[in-house]
Amino acid sequence: MARKNEQLENMLRPAVESLGVELWGIELLRGKQTTLRLYIDKPEGVDVDDCADVSHQVSGVLDVEDPISGEYVLEVSSPGMDRPFFAAAQCEPYIGERVQMRLLVPVAGRRKFAATLLAVEGETLSLEENGETFTVSFQEVDKANLIPRFD
Repeated sequence: MARKNEQLENMLRPAVESLGVELWGIELLRGKQTTLRLYIDKPEGVDVDDCADVSHQVSGVLDVEDPISGEYVLEVSSPGMDRPFFAAAQCEPYIGERVQMRLLVPVAGRRKFAATLLAVEGETLSLEENGETFTVSFQEVDKANLIPRFD
């Protein structure tokens, strides 16, 4: 699945960025209904018009390239306050913030963490939870999200 996401990202990134927004990440979710979800971002924030413009632009590329077999739903959205992370570099601006992670392999006997992000060095993340420090390779992360603050 990661390879398909990478293929889609490489195909769609130029179309998205031509509209002045960043392609934050892609999720291809298969189930009863296949969903292609694109997260877009820009410094001043994303609005409904940005999502509509990207949806229109990307739909054209998908119609021509036809990379997904069968029917699917295209969703375009902002990453939101609990933004998912698709690459280690995306985490850097959030050093000092709390993140929630689910790992592919256990670290210290655990696969789930809700921890403070201490550092990002290349693909390695340093996390602190309850006074204990952990290091995790981003390649071992199944899912990672920012934990929003409401203060």
